[in-house]
Amino acid sequence: MKLVAGLGNPGREYEETRHNAGFLVVDYLAREEKLTFAASDFHAALARGRVAGVDVVLAKPQTYMNLSGLAVGALVRWYKLDPSEDLLVVSDDLDLPLGRLRLRARGSHGGHRGLLSIISELGTSDFARLRLGIGRPEGSESAKDKVLGAFSEEEGRILDEVIVAAAAAIRTWLAEGAAAAMNRHNSFQAPYEA
Repeated sequence: MKLVAGLGNPGREYEETRHNAGFLVVDYLAREEKLTFAASDFHAALARGRVAGVDVVLAKPQTYMNLSGLAVGALVRWYKLDPSEDLLVVSDDLDLPLGRLRLRARGSHGGHRGLLSIISELGTSDFARLRLGIGRPEGSESAKDKVLGAFSEEEGRILDEVIVAAAAAIRTWLAEGAAAAMNRHNSFQAPYEA
């Protein structure tokens, strides 16, 4: 069993915001694989099935970003998963430009509060993460305004390409592991420019 947790904030007002990039990726993957999300007792919407020949749970924590670890930690414990092998977290990243994605087998939270919550809950940073670039704030825009802002129409076209690439990276991670996914997908650059 593998767990792919897409991070975001629940609620209509956050649906299309940059901070919900993780939700958008797992939603797309679930649609492609004909899996359906349902509420659960784990503070998360879950979709279960097989992807790339592997039993998988797709999760969207419903705790709000800063408490994502509550849901992810509960799922890791329930399914008796080894985070270093069985967990992939999908999130937005201010430090990557829009149009890029980056998969790592482990690492720090890099200031991302959802990742910080998961690391705190699990007691380890030894788990894979797939980060989707949203770019740094511009001018007087704050980081909070950036992550909670909606994608523009032009950014949305770029994001669509990134989501497809991210789903491909997840399938590779599931079937072949983190090293193969990094080698194959970390060079991705969306064909549009913001």
